[in-house]
Formats: sequence, C-alpha cells, structure tokens
Amino acid sequence: MIVSPPSPSSSSRHTSGFTLLEMVLAILLLTMLVGMVFGTAQSSLALGHTVVENQNQEMLEQAFFDLMSDRFATLPGDTRFDLKVTDSGKQYLTDLTLQNVPLGFTWGGQQKIAKAVQISTVPQSTGYLNIVLRYYEDEILEDTSSDLSSASVIKPEPFAEIVLLRDVRFFEWNLLDGRTMEWQYDWDLQGRLPLQAELRLAFGAQGPEIRHVFWIPPKQNPETFLRTVLQSSGSSSQPRGGS
Repeated sequence: MIVSPPSPSSSSRHTSGFTLLEMVLAILLLTMLVGMVFGTAQSSLALGHTVVENQNQEMLEQAFFDLMSDRFATLPGDTRFDLKVTDSGKQYLTDLTLQNVPLGFTWGGQQKIAKAVQISTVPQSTGYLNIVLRYYEDEILEDTSSDLSSASVIKPEPFAEIVLLRDVRFFEWNLLDGRTMEWQYDWDLQGRLPLQAELRLAFGAQGPEIRHVFWIPPKQNPETFLRTVLQSSGSSSQPRGGS
C-alpha cells in the first residue's frame, strides 16, 4: 500500500499565520483601545484637578471669612473704623482701616506691633483685584480736629503686606449704622462702630456673587466711659446749697 505525502497546498493552508489585513485591523483596534483608556485617564485627572482647585478655593474663602469674623468680633471699643471708597471707572476700590487695634507678632525675625491694619483692593493689569492686608507701626488715620493740613502729613508706609485673595472681580462693603439702621457705603464716624458689615465679592470672569455679613458687637468706648464717670463724680461732689 502506497501512502502519498500531503500536498504543499494543504500544508501551507494549515500553517499559514495572520494576513496583512488582519494585522492592520488588530493594530487599529489596539490603538482605539489605548486611546480610549488614555482619554478616560486624562478626563479623570482633569476632573480630579478641578475638584482639588475648587476645594482649595473654598478653603481659602472660608479662611478669609473666618479671619474677618474674628477681627470684627474682637474690636476694642475705642477702635477707629474708617472705610473709604473710590470709583475707578471699572470697579469700586476700597480701603478699610482699623486703628487702635494693637497686634503683636514676629515679622522678618523682629518683634513688631501694628497700631493700624488696612484691607485694601489693589487693581491688577489683568483687570481683577488683589485683596491686600497691610500692617502699620504708626497710626494712619488723621484726627479731624487737628489743624494740620492733609497735604503736609506724610503717609506712613506699611511694614508688612499680605495678599489674602487674588483674581477678585469686585469687592464691595456695606456698613449698617446701628443708630439709623441704614446701610452706608463709607464710614468716617469717630467714636462709633457699625453694627454689621456686609461684604459682596466675586472671583474670576464667571464666578458667582458671594455675600457674607459680619456681626460687630457693640462695645463702649473706654474714653467715653471714663469721661462719663468723671462727670458723674464731679457733679455728685459739688456741695448742695442750704435752705
């Protein structure tokens, strides 16, 4: 019995690999799969970055509000409270000054005592505002009863500046007068503090408006209290006329 060997055509049919078309399709599918995985990972990273940025911004805003709340709640009764507003054409620029609020801390390795602090809006070239906290070693608010002209008074320079907020679109104060219960946009009443301070601000081009109200507890001015006591004691010590 003679067994013939397998024909070359049948052998090559069983041992042949992938065709060129199959290889191209496989590469295309692999490329699509890698692209989908990379796109998903990139979207996840972008989302995570956005979430972190939003959380950092919220923490920064809350820290600023906490700082202002603590500052307003602990103002002494003899605090000089002054708010000046300037219309720059694009935005309202404000300087909120708190005087007679001594703060002791270390700055640049040296012990410093700030007699006045100021929260100012500083315009930037981008069109937004920076909110800057300034510390002064000397008093910066002039006494209205002084005979010195404002032109002859040299304004002191702050010994420290800290940028609290950046990229602020607008930053506006409203102050509630506790006697008239009316809101004011500026404040220069010596010996009196507002009852509440309302702050309206927004960040960036599309940021929503944020409104926060700070409570300023009423406190008696020590000088006014001492003057009242002296007047009362003086009137009570006067001799009464006989009948």
